Amino acid sequence: MKKFILSALVAGALTGCDMSEKLGTPPEIADVNSVGCLVANDFYAVHFSAYLKPTTPQQGDDRNALLKPFCQELPDVGKAFFAADLIDRDIRKTPIGIRIIEIEKTGSKPSDFKEIRELTHVEPKIYSTGVVEAQANLDKKGDYTLILLIGGEEAISDEDKLRISFHVGENPFAWLKERKILIAGGTAGLFSFLGGIYFYRKK
Repeated sequence: MKKFILSALVAGALTGCDMSEKLGTPPEIADVNSVGCLVANDFYAVHFSAYLKPTTPQQGDDRNALLKPFCQELPDVGKAFFAADLIDRDIRKTPIGIRIIEIEKTGSKPSDFKEIRELTHVEPKIYSTGVVEAQANLDKKGDYTLILLIGGEEAISDEDKLRISFHVGENPFAWLKERKILIAGGTAGLFSFLGGIYFYRKK
């Protein structure tokens, strides 16, 4: 039943996350609705965004303070800010702890990884506004995971741990994603072309 309710919540919440509040730090977010991705397990879902502080000076008034938004692919190292908009309103009354760790992937599942080191640890607290915030200094390229411990110290089972994986640095498999899209599009076009020839000859 909870899976059904979660699906309904997800379907109704994909209108962009309300993140008008600041991340608890001086920099301002340039455009909070420009990116974001849905991350979910069988019980919880969030609308996740990552913001990478520019390492080079920007032009204009206060442009140095602007954060550039991303989803789960950050192009380079630097100071990063993370925001997770809680789709399920029920957990806004539940303490949530946060861990940001560097990982080494050991398999294809989100849970298949080996922890290398912890970058950020936030004690459990209630996020009544519905926006969970954290930050980390990403000093190495590679794979990382932000873990929301829903229930705080009582989040023992995997069901209460929402893992949000992200990659820092150029993704060596990005070209493969683009090629898959091209192959899929080319295959669809080929079948459409052959289908047209078939029906033309049938006439």
